[in-house]
Amino acid sequence: MAVSGTSSAPELLVELDRTAVEPLHRQLADGLRTAIRTGRLAADTRMPSTRVLAADLGVSRRLVVDAYSQLVAEGFLSSRHGSGTRVATVEIASPPRQSESTRRYDVDFLPGSPDLRSFPRAAWMRALRAGLAETASESFGYVEPQGLFAARTAIAHYLRRTRGVQADPRHIVLCSGATQAIALLGRALQDDELPLAMEDPGFWVHRMVLRHNGIEPIAVPVDDDGIDVAALAASEAKTVLTTPAHQSPTGVVLSAPRRTALVEWAREGHLVIEDDYDAEYRYDRAPVGALQGIAPDRVIYLGSTSKTLAPGLRIGWMVVPPALVGAIRLSKILADTGSSVMDQIAFTQLLTSGAYDRHLRQMRRRYVTRRNALLAALARHLPQATVLGAAAGVHLTVRFPDGYPIADLVRRAAAMRVNVEPLAPCYADPAAAPPGLLLGYANLTESQIDAGVATLARAAL
Repeated sequence: MAVSGTSSAPELLVELDRTAVEPLHRQLADGLRTAIRTGRLAADTRMPSTRVLAADLGVSRRLVVDAYSQLVAEGFLSSRHGSGTRVATVEIASPPRQSESTRRYDVDFLPGSPDLRSFPRAAWMRALRAGLAETASESFGYVEPQGLFAARTAIAHYLRRTRGVQADPRHIVLCSGATQAIALLGRALQDDELPLAMEDPGFWVHRMVLRHNGIEPIAVPVDDDGIDVAALAASEAKTVLTTPAHQSPTGVVLSAPRRTALVEWAREGHLVIEDDYDAEYRYDRAPVGALQGIAPDRVIYLGSTSKTLAPGLRIGWMVVPPALVGAIRLSKILADTGSSVMDQIAFTQLLTSGAYDRHLRQMRRRYVTRRNALLAALARHLPQATVLGAAAGVHLTVRFPDGYPIADLVRRAAAMRVNVEPLAPCYADPAAAPPGLLLGYANLTESQIDAGVATLARAAL
């Protein structure tokens, strides 16, 4: 096997087996023909000269000339005086396409996804170009595992301005989204910071991540005022994972008395992990500042771009009390040595240029319209359902009357090409969960939302 290439032609991976019975010129012709048929060599690609390819492969030039001549005769290559040998336009083999019936749903109420079609591609590319022009080459090596200092500084300014977080760039650790943050914490927390409690219901993925890291969360109930702090205090928990600004999944906001009680509990020597997963989106209520701004030495603050830009970016951050920075930094080093520098560069520019704020304002206007469309469709098609968490975020929780066969509804809806997720997995004991659904609306148009709910109503019959 050899790789050939010149400064003006592509590198070619060509396999030549000198122990085979088949002549080398035929092996070369077969290899090039396959590369062209499969699209590895695109039409009009300039081929290496016969002299260069022969030298790279360690064969005679006559052998390469014979192979090229054969492919020219077959129409796979074209040779013109003054322009060298190029790949001809031929029909290439396409991989089998996934059937439409298995590829996607007609309407997917996947919770937690933003409008993926509205990702600011042009602004992101401008930000990346501008950032690359200002970034030293050393930044592309194995850099500070907490993240580029410029990125942490930009995030700190943003969080102070928009969420009231007391953010010091030295105490920020960048990570691959909030899910990795939970995994890093699961490895970094010491015995005197465990057991760990979690809201019930809560985000089921985080519960699984904690269990995977050997932590069985203590379930603490949630009511209309948020997490039950009295129940938390009565437990043996020394750390709690909570979503005070917009409880996941019910959408309730932690009430003022509960916020005060939770801060007092933390100041008694406990630790709060504040997952601020979608606080940028609020519609019918005043903004609620981050809990971390009140007790920065007792709260670990988590955030990400998964709801604001795209979950595929895998950009997240932790604002950590100074005493815990070392342990979490080590956890990050052992996980992956650090997050993508290119994404950090682009996101920093997006923040500092104001493009991120402009994108969020545009998305708020779009999402409130879609939220309203979902509320109207539910009132029209599923009046028996009770809606929770409509004032903020990118999903609604819909509760059905006790005893309703929600699993049958999910199954029938899927058969009708509408995807919905049940509420049950969010509970520590799914069998005891009330019947309900999680309906994400940010990645759907108003017409899709109405059609999807109408289909759910037919499936509910």
